[in-house]
Amino acid sequence: MERAARWRGWTAGRSPYVLDALLALASAAVSLWSVYNDDVAWPWWVYLVAVSTALPLPWRRRFTLTSLALVSAASVVLSLVAHSANPQLPLYAVIGIYTVAERSSERQRWTVFAVVVIANVLGTHSPNGMLFSLLTSVGSFVFGSLVRAQRQLARVEAARAREAGERAASEAARAVAEERARIAREMHDILAHAVSLMVIQAEAGPLVVHSKPDRAIRAFDTIADSGRDAMVQLRRVLGVLKEDGASPELAPQPRLAELADVAERVRRAGLRVELDLADGLGAVPADVEAAAYRIVQEALTNTVKHSGADRAAIRVRRAGGTLEVVVSDNGRGVPLAADRAVGGWSGGRGLVGIRERAAACGGRAEAGPGPAGEGFLVTARLPLGPAGVAEREGG
Repeated sequence: MERAARWRGWTAGRSPYVLDALLALASAAVSLWSVYNDDVAWPWWVYLVAVSTALPLPWRRRFTLTSLALVSAASVVLSLVAHSANPQLPLYAVIGIYTVAERSSERQRWTVFAVVVIANVLGTHSPNGMLFSLLTSVGSFVFGSLVRAQRQLARVEAARAREAGERAASEAARAVAEERARIAREMHDILAHAVSLMVIQAEAGPLVVHSKPDRAIRAFDTIADSGRDAMVQLRRVLGVLKEDGASPELAPQPRLAELADVAERVRRAGLRVELDLADGLGAVPADVEAAAYRIVQEALTNTVKHSGADRAAIRVRRAGGTLEVVVSDNGRGVPLAADRAVGGWSGGRGLVGIRERAAACGGRAEAGPGPAGEGFLVTARLPLGPAGVAEREGG
């Protein structure tokens, strides 16, 4: 293993022609040594033929079949004019057959294999010579095939690793985008609700500060309470962005029980709010509770800012495996004709956030005009678990 690693390190970054030229020199040296040590004193041109068996090898990777054909032609010439001068181990043949087995197409590989086997059987003068030639040729072909299979496997593994990396990067980017969207929704809901109440109370305070000082005091108290609540909510959201070790009290999400405080703050802004929070809701997942809380909060914020209503109603009920949230008001609403003209109510960022929160829990939210176009109605159905998801999909 260490030798293989050192060889890969040495060959990395070098031109394949340099390595193949070294192989050609080694093959030529073997052939020249065989001619030189033969019992017959061969003329110079036999040495030239011996060297020519190795000349095509530097181009074996680019012209695989042509290189093997030229090597074979020179080998046949050498065998015909000086059979006894052939090397016992024809390195040129080993390299050429290996290259074809490792690089050529399936049809070319097996065609060459058949031709080589037939040539070894018919071209040798003894059974021992035929057996040795077959072992050399077949062994070279098998070794080349094994290397071919290993490289194909390496390419497949590399492709899988690349795809896995791309998938991981895509999933990480998607997770970041989802988390950014979640934080943006939280920030919008918290700030929009608190600021809307604060603005309304701040506008009303100067109007009654002389005539109704008690009401002015309540307005300023509401502003303070809204600001404090916004700070608490923001600390909850920003707590998850801190480093490991942040104090655990920053983590809890808003609960349904806190809707009473939301309703009370909105009442102080001059809107009559009826809260129908059913008892016996049972165990509600934290993410569903947080989504329901934010949906009610955003719906009330829209009512305070846009509807001109003086009354709103909140109803939270459990229906089988689903938590139903309904927020309605008696404000201006949306004309039915306009609603039909656009093919359904779309709303602004707040209503988009309501739908996204419901979808994040596997549920669904709708917003639009109330009955007969009076007021505005927000409804959401949030599954409480696998059974709730199945019920929603079945419905």
